[in-house]
Amino acid sequence: MLAVLCPGQGSQKPGFLTPWLDLTGVEARLRSWSTLADVDLVHLGTKADADEIRDTARTQPLLVAAALLAAEQLPLTEVALTAGHSVGELGAAALAGTLSTEAAITLAGVRGREMAAACALEPTGMAAVLGGDPDEVVAVINGHGLHAANRNGSGQIVAAGAVAGLEKLAAEPPARTRIIRLQVAGAFHTPYMAPAEAALASVADGITPDDPTRILLSNLDGAPVEDGREVLQRLVRQVTAPVRWDLCMATLAERGVTAVIELPPAGTLAGLVKRELRGSGAPEIVTLNTPDDLPAARDLIARHGTTARQEPGSRLDSNESRDETDRRESSA
Repeated sequence: MLAVLCPGQGSQKPGFLTPWLDLTGVEARLRSWSTLADVDLVHLGTKADADEIRDTARTQPLLVAAALLAAEQLPLTEVALTAGHSVGELGAAALAGTLSTEAAITLAGVRGREMAAACALEPTGMAAVLGGDPDEVVAVINGHGLHAANRNGSGQIVAAGAVAGLEKLAAEPPARTRIIRLQVAGAFHTPYMAPAEAALASVADGITPDDPTRILLSNLDGAPVEDGREVLQRLVRQVTAPVRWDLCMATLAERGVTAVIELPPAGTLAGLVKRELRGSGAPEIVTLNTPDDLPAARDLIARHGTTARQEPGSRLDSNESRDETDRRESSA
C-alpha cells in the first residue's frame, strides 16, 4: 500500500519552489492560487528569505500550494492513502477528493492569517521535548500549565502555551529530555487559537465537501475518516486540538503501508516515519523536493500503487541518499 504525506509548518526553506517553476504551467497555477490565498506564492516560494516564509500567514498557504503542485505531477489514481501534518492536512484532504484544490488553498490562507492574528493577542510559543518517557513528559508539560500540542512519535512531543510556562519547562524539564524552543509565532493547536478556529469555521460553512475517494487519516486520532462533512469539521477543530501524528504513523503500520512519498518541502515527515517504522516492515520512502525526484516517485507508485504487482523482499529506501533525518519540527 502506498501513502502520500503532506508536511506542515516548519518544513519550508527559502527558494524551495524555484526548480518547480521550470515546469509548464506551474507559475500560472501559483499566481492563480495567490489570488485565493491573498499572498504572493511565487515570491514566497522563490525569492523570500527565511524570516518572511516563517510568517504563519504566508507559510501555511505556501505549504499547501507546494504539496498540491507536486502532486499534480504524479499518477494519484494509484495512491491508496493520504495524510498531512497540521496545515498539511488541508492538502491531504484535497488529494483525497474531499476538498477542491481551490477550497484547500482558500482555507489555508484563512487559517494562516487567523492563526497569526491569534498569536498576536498574547505572548505564547512552542518547544520540542525530545526523549524521556512519553507519559511523564505530558505530565510535566501539563504541570507547567502548558499543552501537549503535537505528539510526533519517535520521542518528540511539542509543548505549547504561555512564554512563562515554557521558561519553567526549560528550567525544570522532564527526566532524560532535551528542550528546544521552536521559532514559531505562538501556541498552535491549543485553546489560544480559539479565535482562529471560529474564523475558519465561518468560511468552512460555505464549503460543500465530498466524501474521500481514498483513505484519509485525521490528525485528531490517526483514524481514517470516510464522511466529507466530518473531515471538514475535523480540519476546523484541529486549529485548537493536538496533532496526533504518532497515531497517524501507527495507522500506517496497521494498514500495512509499504511505501511513502512525502511531498515538498519533504524530509521532516519522512524522517519521523523512518525512525518510527523500523525493521523488516519499514516502508520504502521517497522525499519529493524537486522535479528531479519525480522519476523516483513515479517508480515507487508503479511498484506499490493500487494496481501494482508487488515484488516481495525489495524494500530498500530508493531515496535514502536524499533523506533528511535532521530534527526540524513540524508544528502548525
